[in-house]
Amino acid sequence: MNQERIIRPMSGWVPLMISLVLLLGGPFGIIVATNRGPMFLLPIAVVGIVIGLLALFGFMAIAPNQARVLLLFGDYKGSIRDSGFFWVNPFYSKKKVSLRVRNFETGSQQMADTKDSAGRVVKGGRTQSRPSKVNDRDGNPVEISGVVVWRVVNTAEALFEVDEFEHFLEVQSEAALRNMASRHPYDSEDHEISLRGNTTEIGDELKDDIQERLDKAGVEVIEARISHLAYAPEIAAAMLQRQQAQAVVAARSKIVEGAVGMVEMALDQLKRDGIVELDDERKAAMVSNLLVVLCSDQHTQPVVNTGSLYT
Repeated sequence: MNQERIIRPMSGWVPLMISLVLLLGGPFGIIVATNRGPMFLLPIAVVGIVIGLLALFGFMAIAPNQARVLLLFGDYKGSIRDSGFFWVNPFYSKKKVSLRVRNFETGSQQMADTKDSAGRVVKGGRTQSRPSKVNDRDGNPVEISGVVVWRVVNTAEALFEVDEFEHFLEVQSEAALRNMASRHPYDSEDHEISLRGNTTEIGDELKDDIQERLDKAGVEVIEARISHLAYAPEIAAAMLQRQQAQAVVAARSKIVEGAVGMVEMALDQLKRDGIVELDDERKAAMVSNLLVVLCSDQHTQPVVNTGSLYT
């Protein structure tokens, strides 16, 4: 594993002044030496110009949340995380790494930038995400995609441990999402974790799975969430009918539970207030009528009894 080494480079303003003096003073020394001046000024002026030109390759400006990884002929020398204007060894190879927080949606692909004649990017970014099709724990095909928020925390590992860490992140995030979806059912009725009913727990589990895969790449996963979840088109209609049937059964159960409570309350109040005395047969008939009225999904037609109590 490549451990990141943070270095503090030299400010670039003093070397810049020295480089300007060498680049401006070198030609002046050549002119003086060729016009019957001291000849020893000629090699000094030439060397000064060469040093001034080489020094120009050591300057770099680093924006906030940007880093530079320094290599000397393939040997890792350290990383610069500070922002500002700096000067380093001109022979260093300086690789840029962004430390900003970025997000990625599974199923999308990076598009090549299209530039106009002035060099401005007019088209680029990522393609529209296409959900991944995977079977859940119960074997039902579902379409799923997720959003991963991440950033680079170890520049050395990001550059040297994996090849193209951004592509590595995309592939591993897709694999972790598929693996997680296959461990849980789309929906559940017995309080177990499901993809649809436990979005927070599923997101935390997805984040941990992706982070475990990306530890070697120097990337920190800040957040991972499911952005799209649905049954595959071939079974969506059947699953919708099942959900509607379950909703109807649940609603009917609530209606019956409430109706039984209302019937019980009515019988208790009639008995407590002594309004009417009912035998078991009449109680059963009253309970039947009340349940029909309360549980029916259509309006009932009342029948008015104008005779005696038991007619």
